[in-house]
Amino acid sequence: MDDAALLEMAGRLAWDAASLILSIRARGFATSQKTDRSPVTEADHAAEALITAGLRAATPLIPVVAEEEISAGHIPRPGRATWFVDPLDGTRDFAAGRDSFCVNIGLVRDGLPVLGIVCVPATAEMFGGIVGVGAWKQDAGGRRQIRTRLPPETGLVVLASRHYDDDPRLRDYLRGMKVASVTHLGSAIKVCRVAEGAADMYPRFARTMEWDTAAPQAVLEAAGGSMTQLDGTALRYGKPGWANPGFLAQGS
Repeated sequence: MDDAALLEMAGRLAWDAASLILSIRARGFATSQKTDRSPVTEADHAAEALITAGLRAATPLIPVVAEEEISAGHIPRPGRATWFVDPLDGTRDFAAGRDSFCVNIGLVRDGLPVLGIVCVPATAEMFGGIVGVGAWKQDAGGRRQIRTRLPPETGLVVLASRHYDDDPRLRDYLRGMKVASVTHLGSAIKVCRVAEGAADMYPRFARTMEWDTAAPQAVLEAAGGSMTQLDGTALRYGKPGWANPGFLAQGS
């Protein structure tokens, strides 16, 4: 399959996983804690099983790095190309009854994201992109191309993590910038809002994992934005332990 076909295949799996997640939410579920004290639900496991089975059937030569499998000790060896899967990004918000959670499926080659799908189940939105080709958003109005925007004269629209809303590093980072608003949200939705030109910047200081960022980074860069470490160097993948440093996602 070429990249366009890979993206469409990942999109179908993400929609199927989104439907499964919503059905589990509708009937109720229990939340438990993993060894790192982060929450996990039946929906995380079920969505991941669906996605990983589909990816391995369609692309058996491409390894899959998936959040819950890693937590269970199943550590794959990355290849030149590797899938990164977060089946339910924003589990805290999902468990709390909020809508800011999503499904992330990204493909990395030679350490850099090349394509990605981010699906937002609660709002029936899907974002997709191939770096160097373009990005799109699909919702009830159909599918349309998206691009990042130039910051407006009124000031930057900044997005930040809901769970670090009192982080002094954010205030320090924004000092001296013309900022119109700061909104706190969960999950990779923040990066997609920058990609579609609804916001300008998302600085992140706390740790994330590679499966959190591979898909939204591909969408953002396909839409004309950038996602780098805070010092401006490339945010690369396949690092020991899969953890990311702080990063900055921004538009044009």
